[in-house]
Amino acid sequence: MTGSSPASRRSRQWSSPSRGRLSDFLSEPRHTELSHQDALAAAQIEHERVRLAAIRVYKDHELKEEHRRLLEKEQIIRQQQRKEEERIRNEERLRAEEERLRALKAKTVPKLPPQPPPEAPAAPITATTTAPASTSAAQLNGVQPFPTDKEPITPASNVSQPDSTKAPSLETNGVKVAKPASNQSPDSTKPSPFSVPSAAAIQAKATALIQQNARAQNQTSASKPPDDGYIVIHQNLKKLRAYMAEQAKSSPALKTRMGDMRREMRKSLGQFVMEKGGNKQQIAAIQRLFQESLSGSVPSAPVDPSQFILDRQRAPVEGALHNEAQLPSLFIYLLNIFSKSIINQFINECAMQPRAADPLGVIAAQTFSNKSHLWRGESLIDILMAKFRVVCPVLFGYRGSEKTEQGRLRIGWRKDGGAWTAENHHIDRMKGLGAGYAAIALRDFSRSSNKNPWPPSKYWTSMARIVNTPPAEMSNTQCIVLRSMIETYEERFFLFYGTAAIAALRKALIDFPRSAPVKTSGTSGLEVLAQMLKRDIGLEL
Repeated sequence: MTGSSPASRRSRQWSSPSRGRLSDFLSEPRHTELSHQDALAAAQIEHERVRLAAIRVYKDHELKEEHRRLLEKEQIIRQQQRKEEERIRNEERLRAEEERLRALKAKTVPKLPPQPPPEAPAAPITATTTAPASTSAAQLNGVQPFPTDKEPITPASNVSQPDSTKAPSLETNGVKVAKPASNQSPDSTKPSPFSVPSAAAIQAKATALIQQNARAQNQTSASKPPDDGYIVIHQNLKKLRAYMAEQAKSSPALKTRMGDMRREMRKSLGQFVMEKGGNKQQIAAIQRLFQESLSGSVPSAPVDPSQFILDRQRAPVEGALHNEAQLPSLFIYLLNIFSKSIINQFINECAMQPRAADPLGVIAAQTFSNKSHLWRGESLIDILMAKFRVVCPVLFGYRGSEKTEQGRLRIGWRKDGGAWTAENHHIDRMKGLGAGYAAIALRDFSRSSNKNPWPPSKYWTSMARIVNTPPAEMSNTQCIVLRSMIETYEERFFLFYGTAAIAALRKALIDFPRSAPVKTSGTSGLEVLAQMLKRDIGLEL
């Protein structure tokens, strides 16, 4: 304002409205004891807050570091396990190859003895003597028409009877292999006018042939179960397939739909997964195919189901859905396709992943126990077991040496293009089939109204047939199948048999490989499985 002094204007220019806090800090009471205590308490509270926050962050960091260390340690252990398993597999393969090399080196081919001078009987063989031989030869060649009610097929065990006028034969996995009766040429049995042997010489020759035939049959029956009805069923299924092809020629509707149903069946089975509840659509599709084949919407000629089961005299049962003497041939054909696809899935998928067999075992047991799929109150699962009998005979008690042609045929070693498949391929096949068999046999039907088509007692029987093999007749194939039957299924085995299962596992995993005259990859695998059970579930055998 006009007239004001310069001092008063300077005072208003430098004044500040925020001098209160500074003045409080610089005020005289700041040095009092109460002020210092308040500042100290505030500093302690802030220090405690920072300390707790630091401790919390430190603990979180420690937990994260401990979790990371555990994951790294687990990963290292798994890598070491994989390396050890790979090392064991390599050593087993190397050991097997060395044993095979030694066996080949030790094998010798004997030279042929000198051919004896020809001898001829006194008189030509009459028609009454040669007729049985020709009839038996025709039966051995398996020339039989498709089964009908008027002409039932007899089992192969009743076909090949010993006869003194023919060479003895061995049945190898359903294949007749003839053996020469002697070193004489066929021309030596023709009558000759230059020599007249005595009746005693003829009788001696006949006696020698009978004894040789008996010895051959005794050697065969020592390692062969008496019943071979599954081979008959397998042959009848082949005839059924040809029979369906003949029907399709005269029925275009059957031909088209039969091919579609076959492809849909294989597609559905190929889409099975291991997740629980993940196969509902596939199972529903398969059941629809079976119901369609039974409904008659696709016409097909009826066939006698007794040609495809072991119990040929099955009688009607009161209350059964199908008591008639015949069923649609398309239904039996689909069961055959279903069984064949199941077997192929076991072979292709379950060697490296045994648990993949479980959903396939579920659908197999479910299909063959379905009341609408029974015939006269009983299952038609013999169709599936006939497939198992051909591809994995050791499950049914068949034995053979892996070093001979007949032995390999008897244990299911496959030929590809006339040559034997590689050993590792054969082992993979047996692994998948053993796991698949266990997945079918060890099913719990306690909460189902259906009857178990292949109960756990069949599993026990197959295991007993393997572990009761004499040491001299043991094979690596038996050990491979036995391990696949047990691995991943030991808990279900305990569920059904309790302490008896422990005794059976001791016999299978300890006593059986220990009695082997030669250690192989299969026997080593059984011993390793015993150690794994001890480590994983604490089972001390």
